[in-house]
Amino acid sequence: MLREGEIRIPSGCAISGIFSKSGKRISGEAIIKSIATMHDRSNGLGGGFAAYGIYPEYKDYYAFHIFYDGNISKRECEEFLERHFDIINLSKIPTRKTQGITDVPLIWRYFVTPLSTKLSDSQLDEKEFVARCVMKINTKIDGAYVFSSGKNMGVFKAVGYPEDVGEFYRLSEYEGYCWTAHGRYPTNTPGWWGGAHPFALLDYSVVHNGEISSYDANRRTIEMYGYKCTLQTDTEAITYIIDYLNRRIGLNLEEISSVVAAPFWQVIDRMPKEEKEKHTYLRNAFPSLLITGPFSILVGFDGGMMALNDRLKLRSMVVGEKDDMVYIASEECAIRVIEQNLDKVWSPQGGEAVIVTLNGGAK
Repeated sequence: MLREGEIRIPSGCAISGIFSKSGKRISGEAIIKSIATMHDRSNGLGGGFAAYGIYPEYKDYYAFHIFYDGNISKRECEEFLERHFDIINLSKIPTRKTQGITDVPLIWRYFVTPLSTKLSDSQLDEKEFVARCVMKINTKIDGAYVFSSGKNMGVFKAVGYPEDVGEFYRLSEYEGYCWTAHGRYPTNTPGWWGGAHPFALLDYSVVHNGEISSYDANRRTIEMYGYKCTLQTDTEAITYIIDYLNRRIGLNLEEISSVVAAPFWQVIDRMPKEEKEKHTYLRNAFPSLLITGPFSILVGFDGGMMALNDRLKLRSMVVGEKDDMVYIASEECAIRVIEQNLDKVWSPQGGEAVIVTLNGGAK
């Protein structure tokens, strides 16, 4: 008889998201309850959360969450930060001892803003300067890993079941208008603290259920634009693709969905002329950023959240709405456990982006 860990389960992993379109800040308790319902989709080798709106008192500063292997890497990284940033506040991220969370690294949080002289000398815009500094830390400073770097948001992740990760980071003490969560069942890569989801860069965060067969082509393409994929997982590449297409190229999220989950050519051929021209351009302009293989993802960003399936819908995803709240999860039970009386519930089609924004509706 096969036991857990002795058989590959490619449909494993769970994702969940909660979003308040009015910007109401809610406790992390709800998202922990939601993701815990899908416990059997995980195996204890990775869990994590992203939250938006949790640092209103520091909303104008970048919040760096950093793992350290030890004090040597911490000292080297802090010296780098002091040379490039004004550090407004720094502290250990509050945690509690939790059964199931072991081998804990040093976990620190820094609220920073780029030094004006360094920013001016770099001739980069502020976000590109910060992104390059994050890449440099993660590739050049051994034992240091910046796993969250946005404003008024934060990623919290570890090796463990997601409900244990939420307890470990005391997420019930945080409040945000957007929460995403992930329970990991690694299929091709090891379970380790840096490899847990979400993956993030600046304000973008991604949780992902699936397996990307186009990873090598995607990775080689995105690395041509200065990104470095060092974290041994395909989800890292998705995060950088979204950052590149949105922040650097200027595509909107619907256009991005038409790149990474592009319609088939036979579908494009049947579109009205204007739509056909747009999708033809996107497929021809960014062919190596098409993501193939089964996936469902939740993308968090400043002021919004996007859900997207692969174009064949090989992974489950359910959306529910109640008043100003939007809930998205791998399974409907993960929504019903926190909101039984939904106004609307449906499953998006393959390649159909569901985008919610503050003071806006589902699109």
